[in-house]
Amino acid sequence: MEQARVRQVVVLGGGTAGWMTAAALSKALGSGIELTVVESDEIGTVGVGEATIPLITHFNQQLELDENDFLRQTQGTFKLGIEFADWLRPGHRYMHAFGRFRPDVSLASFEHLWLKLHLRGETADLGEFLMTQRAAYAAKFMRPRLDVQDSPLSDLAYAFHFDASLYAAYLRRYAVKRGVTRVEGKVVDVRLDPSTGHIRSLALDGGRQVDGQFFVDCSGFRGLLIEGTLHAGYDDWSQWLPCDRAVAVPCASASPLLPYTRSTARTAGWQWRIPLQHRIGNGYVFCSKHLSEDEAASTLLGHLDGEALAEPRTLRFVTGARRKSWDRNCVAVGLASGFLEPLESTSIHLIQTAIGRLVSFFPSGEFDQADIDEYNRQTREEFEHVRDMIVLHYHATERAEPMWVQCRETTPPESLQRRIRLFRNHGRLFQVSPRELFAPFNWFQVLLGQGLQPSGYHPLVDLAPVETIDAYLADLQAGIGRCVDFMPSHESFIEQHCRAQRQVG
Repeated sequence: MEQARVRQVVVLGGGTAGWMTAAALSKALGSGIELTVVESDEIGTVGVGEATIPLITHFNQQLELDENDFLRQTQGTFKLGIEFADWLRPGHRYMHAFGRFRPDVSLASFEHLWLKLHLRGETADLGEFLMTQRAAYAAKFMRPRLDVQDSPLSDLAYAFHFDASLYAAYLRRYAVKRGVTRVEGKVVDVRLDPSTGHIRSLALDGGRQVDGQFFVDCSGFRGLLIEGTLHAGYDDWSQWLPCDRAVAVPCASASPLLPYTRSTARTAGWQWRIPLQHRIGNGYVFCSKHLSEDEAASTLLGHLDGEALAEPRTLRFVTGARRKSWDRNCVAVGLASGFLEPLESTSIHLIQTAIGRLVSFFPSGEFDQADIDEYNRQTREEFEHVRDMIVLHYHATERAEPMWVQCRETTPPESLQRRIRLFRNHGRLFQVSPRELFAPFNWFQVLLGQGLQPSGYHPLVDLAPVETIDAYLADLQAGIGRCVDFMPSHESFIEQHCRAQRQVG
């Protein structure tokens, strides 16, 4: 006996979240589903999520996108990591670089080999052993060389900077070609089934009605379906992450074209810098209790690399997560499911993983509650994991301004406290769940960068002679240097492979 099937899926909202969802579902589910996207050209999108992390390459590969074409169409550039300037204290900087450390030479990990010599004052800074960091600071880039298996060039991890609105438009064209129906209109009413409380249809201005069995809410901060209609609830995390505003403005490009995102701590928040082919995206995420919107805009405009190309615009938000990202026959994706400031460039990634879970838990017509509960559990686990990484940046700081003092003195979530305690003694880091985005490699860089230095290292490191470790690190450092020298500049690589058509006027 064949079980009941969901045949009509309606995505409310376009933008990055809506069209990523539509493109992925059209690819994964094929022609067996009637897929409709409802969006209005009158409703703007947030459009600040222009920096990504390496897993975006997997999403694009699953859609079988041509990477060079995608970059040309979105004014994209490459990204090797995120530089954090002035976060620990003014004048200090470090990079959270992509990739991984090279293979270990003892029972302990590379991190602990380096840590032993670092605590003795006998080795270079951690970044000297990170291929992506050294290439980023040299403004160089190339794709991995799969023909050189024993070289750092063989597993060069990278992500992208791109114009989010152009990416949404690119995926919209992709999805429509695959049979997705786009409906223009604003929702004026949401009609529920009186017996189940499920959403039955959307009533649009102009009198059109869009029926569906399963609804994906990509309506942004409003959460028109998940919250406005179903009242799923929202947990406010501003006790740890007090910023509640962002002012954003693009500016003219500057040379060299850097293959990394920059985050610079300011008096009451932080400023982002995202270099694209045609412009630089800039923004100041700040706490309105400590800084006015006019002051934030003035500070941002005073720290641009080129002429401002538009008037600054302000976004308002409450950091936190939806209590239920899936309720009844509606699942929220993107900002409708919660908001975590894009300090670690996770906004688009959280859309991507939500879509992956949605495919894994795609419902039958009965909408099994056990499936919905597990989807929500996994979503919450992921949000809390990313939250902890962001809170770490705010909590571990020596800055003296009132907002930063408040963040330092606020007790962080217990899950983050546990990681810090394990790290302080012997630098121990563990991946609690296989679904965690940030691996020990990532935590190690950020914990050290934010000034948390262990008092010791893993005892098994002492099984390897110091001379062996020292020789290994010296050889690795030199090898990475040779690879960086071999790489072309980021700008010349783009010019050769994926330069967008130059804009006129």
